[in-house]
Amino acid sequence: MKKYFYFFNEGSKINQIICAVLVNLPVFAYGASIGWMSPMSLLLQSKNSPRAVPLTDYEVSWIASVPYLVCIPADFLMAILSDKLGRKLTLFFTSATSFLAWTIKLASMEVWAFILARALFGITMAGAYVTCPLYTKEISSANVRGTLGTLVILFHTTGNLFLYIIGDILSYRTILWICLMLPTLHLILFIMMPESPSYLIKKGKTDEAIRSMAWLRCRQEDDPQVISEVNQIKKEQMKDEESNRFVLKAILQDKILTRAFIIAIVLTLAREVCGSIPVLNFAGEIFYMSSEGSGIVLTPNQQAMALGTVQVLGAALASFPVEKAGRKPLFIGTALVSGLSMCALASWFVAREYHVFAPAWIPVTTLCLCIFCDALGLQPVSVIVTGEIFSFKYRGSVMAITMSAASLAAFAQTLFFKPLVNAVGGPHVAFFFFGAVCLLTTVYVAICVPETKQRIIEEIYEDLKTKKEKKMDREKVIAIESGKMEA
Repeated sequence: MKKYFYFFNEGSKINQIICAVLVNLPVFAYGASIGWMSPMSLLLQSKNSPRAVPLTDYEVSWIASVPYLVCIPADFLMAILSDKLGRKLTLFFTSATSFLAWTIKLASMEVWAFILARALFGITMAGAYVTCPLYTKEISSANVRGTLGTLVILFHTTGNLFLYIIGDILSYRTILWICLMLPTLHLILFIMMPESPSYLIKKGKTDEAIRSMAWLRCRQEDDPQVISEVNQIKKEQMKDEESNRFVLKAILQDKILTRAFIIAIVLTLAREVCGSIPVLNFAGEIFYMSSEGSGIVLTPNQQAMALGTVQVLGAALASFPVEKAGRKPLFIGTALVSGLSMCALASWFVAREYHVFAPAWIPVTTLCLCIFCDALGLQPVSVIVTGEIFSFKYRGSVMAITMSAASLAAFAQTLFFKPLVNAVGGPHVAFFFFGAVCLLTTVYVAICVPETKQRIIEEIYEDLKTKKEKKMDREKVIAIESGKMEA
């Protein structure tokens, strides 16, 4: 039996794991770029700012929000590049953009330089959540697809926490040099990784696809399992070629694809409107209010590190239930807990408004539960399922559309949450809304979303059919068989 790296037997998952880890390095770099805002905005606005003139609130708000605006068109750019140039070259472009952004920050501390660098991170964000999940899905075998798919959230949250920690202990320029090394490391190491077998087959490079698949599966090129997987990809893409219509038009004109598209949109928006984004922005005030009289006071960066730790813990644990319990039960469980925690947090605000005693541990506990559930189930499952319910032809475009919707929702919540809270008379209304979204999504997923764990697209689409459609399919099969017998 052939040995890989002197230790691993034929059929090992080691090459898939190595590839998945390297493909998610841009996600780690993106997480670091988002986490950079927490400690550095405080520093750049302080009297000890490395700039001659500290940044204003207005300037910081634009620096913080511009990546989400740029990400919306960038999602479609990354989908196009992924299909035209390939997943691998697009990932190189993602890291090159990240490298340029950190270089600009090192070169200048003018406001325009900060905004331009953060705008470039919008492209990095698009690559992290469009191309990286595509590549990971297409290199993974069915029994580790879910586990490797959760790495995108783990690397994102770990990147956040990494920056929170070094932002508290290292100097401004040292942090920038460390961050510059992240995309550089990816550009060097990822050269050794293969192109996605699905993309190679799409380009008619079957021999290269077989070599790529054999390396990923740690098997010989003539291994029956390698040939079987390549043939399955060919079969999937041949079916796609039957429709030459514009991708979105083809989706909307096909009942099954439309249902799959609705599922992808609902899961994506549910993860964005579960309350985690406002909770992260509102965390400082919640920590402050809950610590009144308790003697526990956390600095803003300590709060960020505490929440970052909860996120990383949730993301790290996600790989186990996503394969053991399945995508559907994990999403239902985390959406239910998140919804109840949001309602509990809203109720705490109501009790506080009417001067009714409410324990100080409730807001902190519910806040951590919301963040934990978001990282454990809502985020990874929405990304994994969106990749699993569409074939190669539609996968990139749907990823771009859903990520654009997510970016728009995140931007809107970041910009308008506090004004809306003031307009409607308090945060309890907003948190009851987030709780209702989570609970309604729980019901929708339980009724309408099929399990996708270790299943091919044909099996998933069979579950999306109505009883009437299944009956019609059976009648067609019977009619065809009867016609053959008569002939």
